[in-house]
Amino acid sequence: MNGAKLRARLLAGEAVTMYTPHHSSSGLAARLVELGADSVFVDCEHGSWSFEDVRMTAQIVRSVGGAAIIRPHSHERPIIIRYLNAGADGIMVPMVDTAEQARAIVDAVRYALPSDFDKRLVVAMIETVDAVDNLDDMLKVDGIDVFFIGPGDLSQDMGYPPAPPFGEPRPEAVMDKVAVAVDKIRAAGKVAGTLATADELPHWLQKGVQFFYIHTDPFLRRGIAGIRQTLAR
Repeated sequence: MNGAKLRARLLAGEAVTMYTPHHSSSGLAARLVELGADSVFVDCEHGSWSFEDVRMTAQIVRSVGGAAIIRPHSHERPIIIRYLNAGADGIMVPMVDTAEQARAIVDAVRYALPSDFDKRLVVAMIETVDAVDNLDDMLKVDGIDVFFIGPGDLSQDMGYPPAPPFGEPRPEAVMDKVAVAVDKIRAAGKVAGTLATADELPHWLQKGVQFFYIHTDPFLRRGIAGIRQTLAR
């Protein structure tokens, strides 16, 4: 499984990208990898992907050299196990707030794949102020490969909209909280990840973030806007 390849690169200090196709499309997912994405984000929390979609997409994405990272809708043990057995290269679990929850996720992965759990990437999503406060204990849990700060849900937890208007920065208070989490993760010698726009990438790369989740819609939005502007002349 290509999750192990991503882990090796992260441990070597490299930056790794994960793009979301936004749509339940194995062909689009594979095309993103062909265009340079290291991995694709299969969002089963907000998206419409079925278990069969996950199985097929993971196979196709691996065939072109990428990895399929699956986000289940929760950390329910049977759901995590089922996605892993469907062929996920990695599991990215939302709303992980405590060390106990992080240990339960690792246990579910190792139960699902007792002989090759090390071939999958395990990502814990840090999305609340409580989770940031509890990070010191969570970082002691063995088996979590990436601690990923989700700025959208963190924004909501802090009383802000999940995303700023297109092209505008996130509130400074949210950026500061993400930075606190990144510093804790880096100080513990662990891998930090976050969602970033093209404009934010240099900042978080300099801060030591290695795992970058990137939306594809902004590229389409800018490209289409550019075409419309040209045609309007």
